[in-house]
Amino acid sequence: MTPLLLMVRTLGHGGTERQVAQLAKSLDRTAFEPHIGCFVNEGFRAQELAAAGVPVLEMPMHGFLSLDSPRDLRLMGRYVRRHGIRLVHTFDYPMNVFGIPAARLLRVPVVLASQRSYRSLIPPKYHGMLRLSDRLANGIVVNCEAIRRHLVEDYCVPERKIQVWHNALDTTQFHPAPRQRPPELRDASLVIGSVSVLRAPKGLPVLLEAFARVRPSQPGLRLVLVGSGPDREALARQSRDLGIHDACLFRPSVPDVVPWLRAIDLFVLPSISEAFSNSLMEAMACGCCPIASRVGGNPELIRHGETGLLFESRDSADLAAQLLAAIQNAPLRETLARNAAAWVAEQFALPRSIGRIQQIYEHFLAAGH
Repeated sequence: MTPLLLMVRTLGHGGTERQVAQLAKSLDRTAFEPHIGCFVNEGFRAQELAAAGVPVLEMPMHGFLSLDSPRDLRLMGRYVRRHGIRLVHTFDYPMNVFGIPAARLLRVPVVLASQRSYRSLIPPKYHGMLRLSDRLANGIVVNCEAIRRHLVEDYCVPERKIQVWHNALDTTQFHPAPRQRPPELRDASLVIGSVSVLRAPKGLPVLLEAFARVRPSQPGLRLVLVGSGPDREALARQSRDLGIHDACLFRPSVPDVVPWLRAIDLFVLPSISEAFSNSLMEAMACGCCPIASRVGGNPELIRHGETGLLFESRDSADLAAQLLAAIQNAPLRETLARNAAAWVAEQFALPRSIGRIQQIYEHFLAAGH
């Protein structure tokens, strides 16, 4: 078995954290021995990993340039040597910045970085360090073609270093089933919803504006937003200002989003910036009719009019038009939902995705780095 160290900043809520935990639990244990490295070992995914018996190295760093850095490098060094780690794979920009140079200093044979979002979302002070990690890493794993193009065109990363690994989907958990409403939504005629971290790049104010436009089209329309984040109060205030607060339901992040996806008829991802969305893919798999902004990797998941509907980012009128098309045409809505579920199950099911990342690991290990 090849010991691997998968590194992510925290083990709480979020798509990247979910992907790392899922990967660690799903790797072929006859070929790979997964370990996790993180700065904060607590949250939803920490509990999952503990239950699965995946060992975790916690390095409680307070800042990349703080006095903690040498201590955490020593911690990582002792761990790498004790467990014979042969491949380090970092999954977010804090770990790219810390973990890639650290793994190089520790002479780990294979060092892989990840880019799972546009770098415009990362504080500029880290961009120089990320350029360094681009050079130091043996390879960079991206989660969609849009991010591959972004690195090549905007950061001059050689194409040979980039490997595409789409997010994995566990179809035993995410699959179509009859719609089931929680008590708060039992009287809804149709539920429009989104599941995400509540922060600016997700574009959720546009969804509230579009919902205000379409609400009069049908009695009993409801909007549900599931997630936690810094924009929670601003979104609630906006719903009151738009006069739709009584038709909106806000719920915090939960470890299991499936019951909420079972309650949603029309799933909307109104992102301003997006790579390859876990929440969109999971909603499609659960039989929601998907509507998403035409940015990043969203068009790699949604073929307009076939597996969902696309609208121009930041354009609440365009989003409202797509919502109305689905609200007022039940056969269209049902066909899009059915096609979406079949498409993601075929293309992104967990065995296929895990097979792909294992091929990437084997490729770099065999190259003798």
